[in-house]
Amino acid sequence: MVRQRVGLTAGALGAALLSGPVAAQVVTVQTDAGAVAVEDVAGGLDHPWGMAFLPDGRLLVTERPGRLRVVGTDGAVSAPLAGTPEVFAQGQGGLMDVALDPDFASSRLVYLAFAEPGPGGASTALGRGRLEEGRIADFHVIFRQEPKVAGGNHFGNRIAFAPDGRLFLTLGERFKFGPAQDLSDHLGTVVRLERDGSVPADNPFVGRADARPEIWSYGHRNVEAASIQPGTGTLWIAEMGPLGGDELNRPEPGRNYGWPLVSWGRHYDGRDIPDPPTRPEFADAVLHWTPVISPSGMVFYTGELFPAWRGSALIGGLSAQVLVRVSLDGGQAREAERVALDARIRDVAQAPDGSVYVLTDAADGHVWRLRPVP
Repeated sequence: MVRQRVGLTAGALGAALLSGPVAAQVVTVQTDAGAVAVEDVAGGLDHPWGMAFLPDGRLLVTERPGRLRVVGTDGAVSAPLAGTPEVFAQGQGGLMDVALDPDFASSRLVYLAFAEPGPGGASTALGRGRLEEGRIADFHVIFRQEPKVAGGNHFGNRIAFAPDGRLFLTLGERFKFGPAQDLSDHLGTVVRLERDGSVPADNPFVGRADARPEIWSYGHRNVEAASIQPGTGTLWIAEMGPLGGDELNRPEPGRNYGWPLVSWGRHYDGRDIPDPPTRPEFADAVLHWTPVISPSGMVFYTGELFPAWRGSALIGGLSAQVLVRVSLDGGQAREAERVALDARIRDVAQAPDGSVYVLTDAADGHVWRLRPVP
């Protein structure tokens, strides 16, 4: 029997959901969409990072240490699938995002973004393979961020497919600062690829000897949230600032977003960083947050269950422990509300039935479902 807790404070919500039998907990929070039930679907996941719904309603979920699992419609969690890549599971690195090929129904292709070890340290890599029973078959890497560097921070790793079938992959600057301004490497960039990893002929830096042809935009810090806006086909990203200055951006081809030369935040030691308007040659953020929310995971809501959320971007907040709803009007954006969840929210997805799923970032990570209270 499902136990309901109505009107719990934010401080009690996460604790209630993360305790007791999996799939036996429901709490209710108040939102602009009315009362919303937050249900525990599955738990026992080690820092789940990315998720993708299969056509039959099951859910692929990555775990940062390197495992890919299937969560059934009943909440049952599968054994780790075979055939996934070796990962650099240190710091913020590991097995990270997962996405289905636009033609998954016929191709069965699954894309995995991960921190890949190698000479010099590690970097983000993207690969794909076929989903078969209990395994990913014929997995192979189709793109590698260059160069590989030491350290365990800022891998980026979000995958977003555009309507034309091409894909975007976000790449952190690996906490190296200056290379985000260097077009001869991939650090601190968003790259645009064909589905086989080749370079689209109309990428902005194709043909330039001093630039990597995969680059779409650069001057980014660490982008762990990315989604395509329905109707427009536009890519939006949310990236982490330093001490303050998280950003919502709409990356345009060839544009420089300024990191580390400008930021709405400050260095961790308190040193000032010039604000973006002082350097008009850099693209400014559409929206920024201080204090930070630490954005990770984003989806544009298009379902019928939450009419008040339709057309909004839903962004996970790690340090803020909330789901942030952003309302967009053309190229303008404003924060509309925060749904307090009292847990680090790593990823956000819309289910086929219009409910909203989130992943909690913890050693005992969970899959939660948000649905309207009848």
